[in-house]
Amino acid sequence: MDPRTPCLVGAAQRTVREQPGPEPLELWEQVAREATREAGLAPDRLESIQLVYTDSWQYDAPVDRLAARLGAAPGHRAYSKVSGTAPQLLIGEAAARIAAGELDSALVAGAEALATKRYYRRRQEHAPWSHPADPKPAYGWERPPHPSELAHELFLPVHTYAIMETARRAARGWSIEEEMADRGRMMAPMTEVAAANPYAWRRTARTPEELVTGNRFVGWPYTRNTVAVIEVDQAAAVLLVSTELADRLGVPRDRRVYLRGWAYAEDTWEVAARPELGSSPAIGEAARNAFERAGLSLGDMGALDVYSCFAIALRQACDAIGLDPYDPRGLTVTGGLPYAGGPSSDYVLHSTATMAGLLPQQGGHGLVTAVGMHLTKHAYAVWSTEPGGRPGDGTPVFTAKPVEIVPAYEGEAVVAGYTVAHGRDGAAQRGILVLDLPDRTRAYAHVTSQDLIVDAESRELVGQAVRVTTDGKVNVAVW
Repeated sequence: MDPRTPCLVGAAQRTVREQPGPEPLELWEQVAREATREAGLAPDRLESIQLVYTDSWQYDAPVDRLAARLGAAPGHRAYSKVSGTAPQLLIGEAAARIAAGELDSALVAGAEALATKRYYRRRQEHAPWSHPADPKPAYGWERPPHPSELAHELFLPVHTYAIMETARRAARGWSIEEEMADRGRMMAPMTEVAAANPYAWRRTARTPEELVTGNRFVGWPYTRNTVAVIEVDQAAAVLLVSTELADRLGVPRDRRVYLRGWAYAEDTWEVAARPELGSSPAIGEAARNAFERAGLSLGDMGALDVYSCFAIALRQACDAIGLDPYDPRGLTVTGGLPYAGGPSSDYVLHSTATMAGLLPQQGGHGLVTAVGMHLTKHAYAVWSTEPGGRPGDGTPVFTAKPVEIVPAYEGEAVVAGYTVAHGRDGAAQRGILVLDLPDRTRAYAHVTSQDLIVDAESRELVGQAVRVTTDGKVNVAVW
């Protein structure tokens, strides 16, 4: 075997259930030490430390602070932007640098303490955490929302993903009740996986009915029990090294896991810009390239973890790669983001760490997928106990062509997808529409009439003709 072949030899996860818990820096240190200890590598020998962006706290120099705690002086350091694909991009970069002979070891870690942040917020206290950035840098968007999305208050994933869900529902010809029932059936087995996962945030098995009824809507038609749970205290880390270093460390070959192939692709950044709201050509291209590079197929996978922040992410993935949502292998090895926990941009570190622990026990291959932003970014990674393949890099294998968005519009239009925003008290606040315009462009609009909001939640609105007025910034639709 090529001595430069990268392999994953250490992984760690931590879930803190009692609040207030540790700050992210302390969590980073804990999982970093555990992952390196598992491989027998002293932390001060790390040649690369890469961190996933934390939403919990803005540090002045996050990677430097962790390196100092570990007594390390890595020549390569990286801190990601906000994205659910960030862990895989960092892992892929680490593997590429190891294969090229630039590094022998690389740690990728992430942590969130958003449950503890909520603890302090409810007490109207500031988190007493270390090394705050001063001044605070801009939020870690790779790209800020479109001005029309900001004007229409459409920047929360619970709303953008729900819009795509309604578009797919209509395309399938499902009723509102059929979509909700199917969502419950698809996601209930995930709760059983989470119940058996000691690191899961929600460890209670639920019936399909419990998931979609009896709990409040957050972004209609999504209920609280079927969306990612973000306010968690969780951390994870993975350690990659060259085969040569793994040999020197004495890591048994049956404890090494290899990145056989991975690929990255992009749909449009704005929801309204997607040619088909309910489907994703980028997912299919990412998966096809990842499997081709790995020299394997979906049928070869013994375990799967499909990114599950919202049901539409699962469904678009299953549609694109030909995966039955009720495949006996299951859709997750952790329980997924709604049940195992969805710590902002970090989840894929947890799914990768779990997969890395599972594959040596059962042998074979596993698929880990990632989604970033508003179903914009897609990363597909094939892990294996057998080396081989061509890992690939983070260059997009596909980039979607956007539909033009018209910020201010007045006239006739047709609903392409929609949601109803709900407050924390469960009350419906406003409708948010993506509209097909006569010239094949798109626009956003609000629905402010309470009678129309009730109507929107009672029947299929996709395909409904509407009249739109505008104040030059916010469009309002009626029918």
